[in-house]
Amino acid sequence: MKLLISIYSEFIAILNKLSPVMILVLRLWIAHIFFAAGLVKIEDFSTTIALFRDEYKTPFLPPEVAAFLGTFFELSCPILLTLGLATRLATLPLLAMTAVIQFTYDQNIQHIYWAMLLGTILVSGAGKISLDYLISKKFNQPRKENL
Repeated sequence: MKLLISIYSEFIAILNKLSPVMILVLRLWIAHIFFAAGLVKIEDFSTTIALFRDEYKTPFLPPEVAAFLGTFFELSCPILLTLGLATRLATLPLLAMTAVIQFTYDQNIQHIYWAMLLGTILVSGAGKISLDYLISKKFNQPRKENL
């Protein structure tokens, strides 16, 4: 029994060491999805505005404002996620956009997966492979287990 507990403890120790890598993979994966969408939108911004006016019909915002904000967040938040800078804050606009897409335009299981990835990053933080971690370490901020 002691051998089994020892093996399991080693297994958990290895997984704990891999946790920062997994959080990095999540950040890079979701950043790529949104950044690619933002690049498509800036290729022809007049078409993007037309899409927001005629196809997406975003609630509460004029199409021009929604197109600008959507494009801005799709291009800026992924950069923050990739760097691990202001990571938790960067997830919020992307979560909001995902919810708007899911509930007003295209109900798709893929959006639920995006929300789960973003939610994991939101509650777990950027991890040790991030600027958030380096900044907190540099300024000796009291840290919780995760950033």
